[in-house]
Amino acid sequence: MKHFFNRRESIVTEALDGFLGTIGAGDLVRLDGYPEIKVVLRADWDKTKVSVVSGGGAGHEPSHAGFVGKGMLTAAVSGEIFASPSVEAVLAAIRAVTGPAGCLLIVKNYTGDRLNFGLAAEKARADGLRVEMVIVADDIALPDIAQPRGVAGTLFVHKIAGHLSETSHDLATIAAAARAAAADIVSLGLSLSSCSIPGLPHEERFGDNDGELGLGIHGEPGVERIAVQSADRLVAIMLERLAARLDPASDYALLINNLGSVPPLEMSLVANAVLASPLARTVTLTIGPGPLMTALNMNGFSLSLIRLDAVREAALRAPVGPHAWMPAKPVRPVMVVPAVKQILQGKARKASEDARTRRLVVAICEKLISLEETLNALDAKAGDGDTGSTVATGARSILDRLDTLPLADPAATLATLGDILSASMGGSSGVLLSIFFTAAAQALDDGAALPKALLAGLERMTFYGGAKLGDRTMIDALEPALKALDAGGLEGAAVAARQGAEATAAMRKAKAGRSAYVGNQLYGVVDPGACAVAEVFAAVSALHEAA
Repeated sequence: MKHFFNRRESIVTEALDGFLGTIGAGDLVRLDGYPEIKVVLRADWDKTKVSVVSGGGAGHEPSHAGFVGKGMLTAAVSGEIFASPSVEAVLAAIRAVTGPAGCLLIVKNYTGDRLNFGLAAEKARADGLRVEMVIVADDIALPDIAQPRGVAGTLFVHKIAGHLSETSHDLATIAAAARAAAADIVSLGLSLSSCSIPGLPHEERFGDNDGELGLGIHGEPGVERIAVQSADRLVAIMLERLAARLDPASDYALLINNLGSVPPLEMSLVANAVLASPLARTVTLTIGPGPLMTALNMNGFSLSLIRLDAVREAALRAPVGPHAWMPAKPVRPVMVVPAVKQILQGKARKASEDARTRRLVVAICEKLISLEETLNALDAKAGDGDTGSTVATGARSILDRLDTLPLADPAATLATLGDILSASMGGSSGVLLSIFFTAAAQALDDGAALPKALLAGLERMTFYGGAKLGDRTMIDALEPALKALDAGGLEGAAVAARQGAEATAAMRKAKAGRSAYVGNQLYGVVDPGACAVAEVFAAVSALHEAA
């Protein structure tokens, strides 16, 4: 796996300084002592209050430094990636922020953290400082293990203890509340990949079609392999395990945590799956979804729940200084309001008949459908090879709705064609043609002659689309054709469209559309959109001559 870093030995210290240099305020500082001492703390700390200190290995960002600030942690101690901070670093943090009110250490249940924070606490007590420690063991993945891991549910304890400290409660009260909260938290994670550590070789243990349920935040293997399946089903499996540990009569807060690399789109989908489940009946507050306690670039998420009471709910709802904390929000049903119905202007677009207009529409649509393979082949040399299919789809949609068109009303017909193409054609070409027909219809309604109305549509299409004559698009055929139509008639328009389309073959570089991303590889190739325009004008001219 590829990573952005300079030297593995300095990645954590450089990252911490990058964090401190970009928070935009001077309320956080770090202790001297790099690289051994990596401690971020509040610059404005009042030592008459109980300090709240946590930490652990790096790689879980924004935990832990991201939660230092008013209403949360007083200091965070960082180790190297996935390595517990040293006893000396923890002790330095305790000494820096602890006054007569004492200090609470919040520790995730890993052997290294327990030992190093524990020894630091004993040394601090030997110095005469009052120190209590709470251990969080919220992971339910391994139900029979004597020492469950501490994972993202630890953040609930940070928030509750930090709030009680900020509101001047004493050490005994805060420690008791933190321990009780830790006992009422359950968490479970799921991932579709393991994480990779910068500077170390990575071997992906996951298969293409499996993930792991209950893996740890350091990439430890999960309790079981699980087949990749729909998000709803994966979430349901997790919630079934979590629900077995909950009191159905209680209310809970839910923390939805991104373990590193799940896109926001998918995290919101996970949130929807949780809130659509039966378990959601017990959830009254949500935190996230978002990256709160990550595992580097792990493609997974975790769910944590804490049983609520009045004190915990007030603490979780209280505003804080750290921007990394995502405010707790009450669960609300999705609100849906009625869509505004279209305001019809002028005549209603009722189906009507006009034989000449019908023949014209049919001729154009059939010509475009017959060009599907030709246009796709041209587009394959400059784009993704779907221009022919796109315009053929639009043409078929129009033919399918032919009997519903207001053919006796030219302006209404153009407007309806714009509506059909915007819904059926897809891509930028469908929208551009919809703009063209919609604007032309408006000009026709305002009294313009048809050629002038079509030129008005062209002006709006080029304004919004950004392409102009010479950019190697359909405009190179459409603009000269419409100007010739306005000046003289259909035969001249067809000739001008053909000449304009052929001219695109001599243009070495497209300046608009998808072809603009292709280098100077287009010489000798007619632009497919311009070709379609030329063929349409040829078909219309032939129909006119036959009549």
